[in-house]
Amino acid sequence: MKGRHLVRRVLCVLLAAILCTTAAFGTFYGIKGYRMYQDAISHKSIEERVDEIRGREHFTKYSELPEFYINAVISVEDHRFRKHFGIDPIALCRAAWTDLRAMSFVEGGSTITQQLAKNLLFTREKTIERKAAEVFAVFDIERKYSKDEIFEIYVNMAGFGGNYDGIYEAAKGYFEKEPLELTDYEAAMLAGVPNAPSIYSPKVSREKAEKRVGLVLDSMVKYKCITRGQADMIKSKSSR
Repeated sequence: MKGRHLVRRVLCVLLAAILCTTAAFGTFYGIKGYRMYQDAISHKSIEERVDEIRGREHFTKYSELPEFYINAVISVEDHRFRKHFGIDPIALCRAAWTDLRAMSFVEGGSTITQQLAKNLLFTREKTIERKAAEVFAVFDIERKYSKDEIFEIYVNMAGFGGNYDGIYEAAKGYFEKEPLELTDYEAAMLAGVPNAPSIYSPKVSREKAEKRVGLVLDSMVKYKCITRGQADMIKSKSSR
C-alpha cells in the first residue's frame, strides 16, 4: 500500500511539473507572439492590407469563383473551414503530434484563415513565436470578415508558382481562361498547387500536378462534395 501511495504521489508531482512547464512555455511564447502581431499591425493594419489586396487589378470576388473550385480548395486545405473559429483544434493536435515525433515542423495543421494571416502579416519562417502571433491575427480576421470574404482574400493572395499570384493570374497563366471558365479538372489542379507551388505547378512537373489533382478529387469524395463516379469522370477529362 505504501508503495502504491508513493507511486501515486510521484506521478502527481510529475503531472504538476508538466502542467506548470506547459503553462510557462505557453505564456512565454504567447507574449512573444502577441508582441510580434502588434508590431506587424502597427506598421499597417489588417484592414489596410486587405483593402490593398482588393484594390489590385483583376481581384476576383467570391461570386466570380467556380463553386467546384471553392469546394476543392476547402476539401483539400481545410475541410472544417465553415465550422471552426479560425483554428482547427483537431488538425492542430494531429500536426503537433506529427511534429513532436519528427522533432521538426513537418505538418502545419494550418487553416485557411491561418494561411491568410501568415500571407498578410508575417514571413514564411516557421517558428513557435510566429505560430503564436498567427493566433492573435486569426481571431481578428475571423471577427472582422465573413468566411466568404476570408476565402476570397486568401485565393487572391495565394502563390500558384510560375510567378502567378492569385487565382486570376493562375487561371490566365496556366489555362488562358478567367476563373469562372475553368473546367472541373483545371479547377482541381489549381486548388492543389498552393500547397507546394514549386512541386505541384504544372509548369514544374505535369506528372506531379496530375497526381495532386487525384488527391484533391479524393478529398472531395471523402467530404461528400462529389461522388467517386464524378471524380473518375473528371480524371478521364484531363486537360492535356
